[in-house]
Amino acid sequence: MQQISRFAVVEGLDAERQLLDWVQHGEQDCGLLLWRPSEAALVMPQRLSRLVGFAVAEPRCAELGWPVALRDSGGEPVPQSPAVLNVALAYALPPRESELTRIENAYLRLCQPMLDWLAGMGLEGGLGEVDGAFCDGRYNVTLAARKLVGTAQRWRRRREDGRHVVLAHAAVLMEDQREPMVEVVNAFYQGCDLDDRCRAGSHIALEECVGDVWSRLGPLRDGYRRTLAEAGMTLA
Repeated sequence: MQQISRFAVVEGLDAERQLLDWVQHGEQDCGLLLWRPSEAALVMPQRLSRLVGFAVAEPRCAELGWPVALRDSGGEPVPQSPAVLNVALAYALPPRESELTRIENAYLRLCQPMLDWLAGMGLEGGLGEVDGAFCDGRYNVTLAARKLVGTAQRWRRRREDGRHVVLAHAAVLMEDQREPMVEVVNAFYQGCDLDDRCRAGSHIALEECVGDVWSRLGPLRDGYRRTLAEAGMTLA
């Protein structure tokens, strides 16, 4: 299986899009991409660029060292930097899997290997919302009730066989960059005259719990291989 890749943020977003394209076009039934940004950026959905205050907020973020990058999917602003591990898991819905549970199952296929990985390091992870976290959601992976991992999904459908395909994405805060991350997200909200605010204390970095975090990715990759195998899929 591939090792971790290094990309500029826009290149990483393109690589995720390409992975989803491959699965959608039937070139493979599943794929996994682990990548780490080579630079900092504040990534947000296209819709936020239409806010009245965006022209004020964007240069403010750039001055703080976090230029804005726009993505296809929804959600809220998310800081990306070399402190973050991105996990992109793409697959076609297994033939016997219910359409009714596909969204929840995709989150569980993304999150359970994370929880098992943490358990292997002696850490007890959880799932749930965290008050004060940026881009908060029900399927945050948490440690000590603080957000470690943010998650999201993007769905398409294959023309050939009608099967749904998903890109499930996770952003893991590996190194402690909580303060500047929260600062730039709040600066964006303030520049757009929005009431939302987040707090550094609502987040946690893996390096605050264990050392040498970047050498620990082998068991995580193995966990995704096992999870997909249980659903009848094989990673190249």
